[in-house]
Amino acid sequence: MMALVLVISFGGGANGAENSIGEDRFDTIVLDAGHGGRDLGALGPGGLQEKEVSLALALALEKKLLDRGLKVVMTRREDIYIPLEQRTSIANDARADLFLSIHANASRDSDVDGTETYFLSLKASDEDAQRVADAENLAFETAEERVPVPEDPLFHILGDLIETEHLMESSEFAGMAQTQMGGLEKGSSRGVKQAPFVVLMGVQMPASLLEVGFISNPKEEKKLRSKKHQAKLVEAILVSVDDFGKRYDARRGIR
Repeated sequence: MMALVLVISFGGGANGAENSIGEDRFDTIVLDAGHGGRDLGALGPGGLQEKEVSLALALALEKKLLDRGLKVVMTRREDIYIPLEQRTSIANDARADLFLSIHANASRDSDVDGTETYFLSLKASDEDAQRVADAENLAFETAEERVPVPEDPLFHILGDLIETEHLMESSEFAGMAQTQMGGLEKGSSRGVKQAPFVVLMGVQMPASLLEVGFISNPKEEKKLRSKKHQAKLVEAILVSVDDFGKRYDARRGIR
């Protein structure tokens, strides 16, 4: 499972009606289809590529959100490579209310299946979560896109940044999304986890990274290739966005 990514934030607000304290209505979402171009992401035993799954889901979700009257900003709309720093800039320039990074998981054990949802932490919630983050972060370990390390001052700055209200909102959305995705099939939920995903560290709004299934599992790969199953995943995420948006506005006194 590799991925570039549904993860935390610190800014927010879009072009909407403002309330008395200057907060904006929930109306703008950034969808980040993981990987792309030369970055294939994880590969299924049948040849399905993670970058294909993530883009198909992001495009289908975009259409549903637009039908709801929401504004959607895509980090990519085609099979191209988008550097981490550019994805972050796209999200922050949009001043969105939610950032969702969509991915497909992978494991050396082809029997492992299920969905997981992540939000940012500088310490992974468990060994599996760290493994996922390590795999995803490998795509960005270049001179320009390096992963901060504990002795790096940037690491500590990021640690201060995530101690904000957006951490709680990111956690809230992750829980809502996991409930919906994990409820699609019995026993398919692997829970909400935290990990140091580089792509989430720079995003300035509530954010979450969604692992929609294990592409390394032959049965799950087949489902992820299916338009019918993709539609179910999109609907599950859509319900989560609707519920989160209502709570987001209610907290800000917006009806």
